[in-house]
Amino acid sequence: MKKIILLLLILSLPLVGMNLVGLSPFDLKANVQVGTGIAAKLACSGRYLSGFDAQQVVADIASYSPAAQLLAIDYDDAEQTASASLFGLGATQAKFRPGIGCTLVRAGSEQLDEIQVPKMQQSLQPWPQGSMVNSLDNGAQSQLEKMLVKDNDEGLQTRSLLVVRNGSIISEAYAEGFSPQTPLMGWSMAKTLSAIMLGHLAHSDDLAMDEANLFVEWAQDERRNITLHQLLQMSSGLDFSEVYAPGSDATRMLFVAASASGVAKASALIHAPGSHFSYSSGTANLLSEVFVNRTGGAQSAVDTLHNEILAPMAMAHTTLELDANGVFMGSSNIYSSTRDWARLGLLMLQKGELNGHRIVSEQWVEQATSPNSSDNERAYGYQVWLNEGDKALRWPDLPADAYAFTGNRGQRVMIIPSQQTLIVRMGWSSVGYPDNVRFPQLLAL
Repeated sequence: MKKIILLLLILSLPLVGMNLVGLSPFDLKANVQVGTGIAAKLACSGRYLSGFDAQQVVADIASYSPAAQLLAIDYDDAEQTASASLFGLGATQAKFRPGIGCTLVRAGSEQLDEIQVPKMQQSLQPWPQGSMVNSLDNGAQSQLEKMLVKDNDEGLQTRSLLVVRNGSIISEAYAEGFSPQTPLMGWSMAKTLSAIMLGHLAHSDDLAMDEANLFVEWAQDERRNITLHQLLQMSSGLDFSEVYAPGSDATRMLFVAASASGVAKASALIHAPGSHFSYSSGTANLLSEVFVNRTGGAQSAVDTLHNEILAPMAMAHTTLELDANGVFMGSSNIYSSTRDWARLGLLMLQKGELNGHRIVSEQWVEQATSPNSSDNERAYGYQVWLNEGDKALRWPDLPADAYAFTGNRGQRVMIIPSQQTLIVRMGWSSVGYPDNVRFPQLLAL
């Protein structure tokens, strides 16, 4: 029994790179749920979205905890499911559906079988309109390839690097086994797409950033005063625990609950809305529920995302996954090719317009990249991290106007407006990624 408890504790080490607190060696059920939940989810998406083999999947999961290698992971390619258990305990299954990715099997999740996803064909036009890249700079390309090798010689597990300057890809490099078409897990970079989705509805006059009274469950208490603007800036005042330990808000939201947004929606208000910044993945899933509600349900939300955002941007290799209730997992569960990540960055760099389509307004991009008005941490906009806004620059060796989409394991889309440059880095670094060292070197190209 002691051996099993030890293994469960090892398995439940921090799952998305945040602080480890609150572990209980006696809460075996929570430990097992979290361990098998993340394993089933990553195995399903890794195999059926990214096309990874079983060895790569296990290696990715094991980077969070070596005990992951003790899990039994089984695939059913006919049903496109992945199941995980630990010594027969805590069996958890995730199911893949084309266009909407993998969802943990929970009560009611079968409703997702009915969702129809619009088809998207990518043209052979030059990037970003299509898949052709003929703008590489030989010198920059050589240096980027050397940086990729250096990254991986140092154990950083970089899977791709890409640089866009003046609207064109000037260099891109991929590690063995990865390609320009491989959808890669963005983790919290999903938050930025979630913000853009709401920005699109604002551009279409379907909502306003200062709207409040967002959920029926909040109508009878002070939470009705929380605005979209405050949710986007992570200053809602809600008591959501961004701690990645078994039984915490964050792990229940991602790996246990049928409704990801429901966990944060039940949070109490502990700060006056707008007064205090607190990073919260739960907040991002609330934004996803607003999007789904405002567009008219899961099918309409999928249609809007694909027809009005992804297709005009030619993002043919991007999947934003759903929870069992049909709400986007807008905090974390996004898979996108490196070139698609660059398209999303270019949309922001070009102030809301891409491929001749205006997705969000120029004013919205300005709001999204402006510091918030909290009393503790201001260098955060609409689900993006800003270089300036606090006393010191976040990345002191980058221009002050830089801002980034970021995700666990060192996922980055770094945007530098003053140099009309953006950099994408995708990988699986358990030790973090040295952006402030590497990215200035890339700017020098």
